[in-house]
Amino acid sequence: MQSIRIAAVSMNSQLGTPEQTLAAIAGWCERAVAEKAELVLFPELVVHGHCTPNTWELAEPVPGGPSVERLAQLGQRHQIFLSVGMSEKERDIVYNTQVLLGPRGYIGKQRKIHLSRDEVLFYKGGRELSVYDIGKCKVGTSICYDNMFPELARILALRGADILLMPHAARLKMWDESAESQAAARRYSFEFLRVYGLRARENACFAILADQAGRAGYVEAYPPNHPNQPHHAGAAIVFGPDGEIIAHAQTERIREEMVITTLNPAALAAERSQSNYPLRTRRPELYGELVRDQVSS
Repeated sequence: MQSIRIAAVSMNSQLGTPEQTLAAIAGWCERAVAEKAELVLFPELVVHGHCTPNTWELAEPVPGGPSVERLAQLGQRHQIFLSVGMSEKERDIVYNTQVLLGPRGYIGKQRKIHLSRDEVLFYKGGRELSVYDIGKCKVGTSICYDNMFPELARILALRGADILLMPHAARLKMWDESAESQAAARRYSFEFLRVYGLRARENACFAILADQAGRAGYVEAYPPNHPNQPHHAGAAIVFGPDGEIIAHAQTERIREEMVITTLNPAALAAERSQSNYPLRTRRPELYGELVRDQVSS
């Protein structure tokens, strides 16, 4: 791994407004490039919205769809790498997908493996775990609820990931319009999501987390204050390979923002050279129970 400057963008995504969202993504890219960012992480499902009621109609091919083409142009124009969440359609099946693009265009994708809550109404779970070499480092992606399963981050690390990308559209705590309620939801979001520093520590990887931020709209199928409404308190956190937080967004207000920092490869080397580096001391011959189905027929 080489030193790389990264950005985590915590932004809102109004339901079913891809043109508006892509314009906003372009603006964030300009700001990130002005701060010399080389890799920019955007949240889960940011392009089409999180569980938008007409997700099936909005979902696009990956690659080849218009949103991927627009995002590829941003990567080429700014000579940066982008990780962006969207709804993907293949053979009329829809996936919750994070797309990776760079200065030469489309690189690859990661489909969410485990679906939470109402996501099962819209998406099919993916089956592949991919790691991509982007030159200065290797990156793997674990989408939102997938981070609850430590096996995924471990596999990505075993496949060579230096950085774990953690895009989120996490609905963790509802809030009203008072400053106190917003601050409580924001702090709860931060405290909940900071636990994913363990994925970084367990595998001696950097980890970058970006959550959607704000009210994305209202879904008529649920009451206005239902926890399935697409309302995200937001967060942006960068973890070091020791699991400690390198940088994070503020924790008092629900708003869009970006965190930028530089990842130092010396920190990665320091953790991986220790005698108790987990990927060296693990005992896979004892873990067969993990791949046995818990459900009896």
